[in-house]
Amino acid sequence: MSRLEGKVAIVTGGANGMGQATVRLFIEHGAKVVIGDVQEEAGQALADKLGDNAVFARQDVSSESDWQQVVAKAQELGPLNVLVNNAAIVMMKSIVDTTPEDYLRVVNINQLGTFMGIRSVIEPMKAAGVGSIINVSSIDGLHSSAGLAAYSSSKWAVRGLTKSAAIELGQYGIRVNSVHPGGIYTSMGGADFSSAEDLNKSMYADFPIPRVGQPEEVAYVSLFLASDEASYSTGSEFVADGGWFAGMRRPGMPCS
Repeated sequence: MSRLEGKVAIVTGGANGMGQATVRLFIEHGAKVVIGDVQEEAGQALADKLGDNAVFARQDVSSESDWQQVVAKAQELGPLNVLVNNAAIVMMKSIVDTTPEDYLRVVNINQLGTFMGIRSVIEPMKAAGVGSIINVSSIDGLHSSAGLAAYSSSKWAVRGLTKSAAIELGQYGIRVNSVHPGGIYTSMGGADFSSAEDLNKSMYADFPIPRVGQPEEVAYVSLFLASDEASYSTGSEFVADGGWFAGMRRPGMPCS
């Protein structure tokens, strides 16, 4: 079933990880997709592999001119219907070790980049008469951990921005929701230094679903939100975290 037939989407950070999984799934379901990413070689290779329905555009999400170029490329494919604000970086440092420059680097990509994405697609989506903006936040946008001051605060900001945008844009047929992944097996989630099996044993053994998540499992949440199936969902948080936010199974407790 082609759940996104006739839709045109932009996916930022689309060259790898959750972004790449989202691009692949969207195209599988009939969308045309602009892949925005600073990783030119990986992004272009992905577009070449996926065929005519995928276009790569080099994009720094904190650059207004880059956003203008990406939106223009999308509109060449048809009316722009979907934006997935996925591009992000993580930095693990204590507050005392985080410099203002460190903090603003994370904010510029994770928070400002999301704001600029929303702002850039409003008029094209109003012209199209319908739109879905999907902001990828994090489980750390619902709670936090030590060492994640910059990352977590940026992801909380994405959550608040999502609600504000949903209130403003619903009258134009534009829905805005946030997605909150937990631990996902990507380079950001540990794939560069550990196997999934090792991560499952060391980090996820006590989770309700006792394993690390896969990028495709988050991509399917975005697929739902991009489709017309989610036509009455806006301003909401959609969590894909293996039950992390619900709580842990504790050794020695019943049913553990």
